[in-house]
Amino acid sequence: MELKIIVENPLEMHYVVVEITDVNDHPPSFPEKDQTFEIFEQTLPGRRLQLHTARDPDAGINSIRTYTVTSNDYFEIDIRQSDEDKIPFLVLKKSLDREKISKHLLFVTAIDGGKPPRSGTLNVSIIVLDSNDNRPLFIKEIYQIEIQENVPVGTSVFQINATDPDEGTNGEIEYILGKTLKKKVYDIFELDKITGEIRVKGLMDHEENDVYKLDIEASDKGTPPLTGECRVIIKVIDVNDNPPEIEVTSLSNTVSEDSKPGTAISLLSVRDKDSNGNGKIILSITSEAPFELKPSYKENIYSVVTTGFLDREEVSHYDVTIKATDCGEPPLSTSKTLNIQISDVNDNSPQFSQNPLQFYLSENNVAGKSIFSVSAKDKDVDDNAAISYHAVGGGRQNDIISFLNINPSNGHITALKSFDFETLKTFQFQVVASDSGTPSLSSNVTVNVFILDQNDNAPVILYPVSSNGSAEGEVTDHSLFGLDRYTGQIRTLRSFTETDEAEHKLVILVKDNGNVSLSATATVIVKVVEPKEAFAASDVKIMTITLHPFRIHCFTSSNFVVEFS
Repeated sequence: MELKIIVENPLEMHYVVVEITDVNDHPPSFPEKDQTFEIFEQTLPGRRLQLHTARDPDAGINSIRTYTVTSNDYFEIDIRQSDEDKIPFLVLKKSLDREKISKHLLFVTAIDGGKPPRSGTLNVSIIVLDSNDNRPLFIKEIYQIEIQENVPVGTSVFQINATDPDEGTNGEIEYILGKTLKKKVYDIFELDKITGEIRVKGLMDHEENDVYKLDIEASDKGTPPLTGECRVIIKVIDVNDNPPEIEVTSLSNTVSEDSKPGTAISLLSVRDKDSNGNGKIILSITSEAPFELKPSYKENIYSVVTTGFLDREEVSHYDVTIKATDCGEPPLSTSKTLNIQISDVNDNSPQFSQNPLQFYLSENNVAGKSIFSVSAKDKDVDDNAAISYHAVGGGRQNDIISFLNINPSNGHITALKSFDFETLKTFQFQVVASDSGTPSLSSNVTVNVFILDQNDNAPVILYPVSSNGSAEGEVTDHSLFGLDRYTGQIRTLRSFTETDEAEHKLVILVKDNGNVSLSATATVIVKVVEPKEAFAASDVKIMTITLHPFRIHCFTSSNFVVEFS
């Protein structure tokens, strides 16, 4: 500092230089108290950030000598000298990580050279701008969940979640299913791209697919976007939604009735698409039949075998119902019916309804016409029950059956001649019924034939008249003789007198009781004589009887008796 001094006497002008010595009475100060920087986290180390320059009115040694920054790992101070000014810079010494520290607060201090030194502080805020340097991350790489196969469409089965420490669009996540999954996965499941919720989209079937593997990508919206992946393994739990299935792999639906117990008639296989207890099968025969199930050496293979002897004549057909039930809760079941026919063997001989048989045949039958028939039954069927008939006899019966003809197919018997009751009243023969089985079986029956009498003979008067039927008389004197119409007895009704005729003519008519009545007549001449002169005369049509003190008998062909006294 220069001072100008004027001295008046003598008048002189002098210049005096006055040096004012500085005192450190001012601290350094920054033009602003705060300074903010924004820097991308991907900025490379070495980046320089110019700070505000502090000012200090003091001079010389009391002016600003240096700058310092609070201790940190990322920044350091670098001072550049420009003329008399010292310009401070913050220098990035290592890469920033916004996800670790998104804002750095530093205190930059300007220090002068005074003793003691004085200082001023600048608040420096370093805002770390986000870079898309983090990909979305899942908590796990593999998630495993279980769901039942019958869950309804729309059911939420899981919510996936990924995190991205970036901010803004760099941290916004969208979820998508992987592009290389099987088509069935896209048909069954859908993924909410915003929430990460996995929902059931279609019907699941444990029997078709019991595990689904979903590869899920989580992508942020950075430029370029970064992606994280995980896998969700969905195990489909079986429910009992499939009944057992019965397959008849072989079947002998016709079984001979002489089959031995243990004969196999069918082979069955069973299966259930469900698993564990839901697929375990219990097999049984529900119908009452002589059959049982035997397990095979292979699992779920069974044979149906007979348990006893069969008899087609008792039961010719069986409906064998097989029931398969699983062990699910509730259990499901299926039934299948086997139709088993029992085939016949020739184990029954023909049988007649009764033995012996009795037939009644009216005499005077028409020769060549069927007179009666025999019939046998055979419990077997077809050829084993096809019966043929033939007659057998012995001795005199051979002569009889020579006049008979038997139809072998129906047992109708035809007489080759007409029979006469008065000649033959009864005869006997045997009929044999044989089936057509191999070997043939047969049985026989005894046939007793009784010839029935027809009214084919008129009465024959041997002595006076017949007593079989009614009798009508023609007498000369009705007061003297009487006739019993049922016995044929002629009696005197009173004693003879001298006025009575010495000879009486009696005409007797005899009739039988046939449907078509036959008759015969006889004339009886009664002469009244002395006892010693009594005699009798007769011929075929006229008889003369003289009263005598004894009784005379007369007969007809029908054993009728007439008495006189």
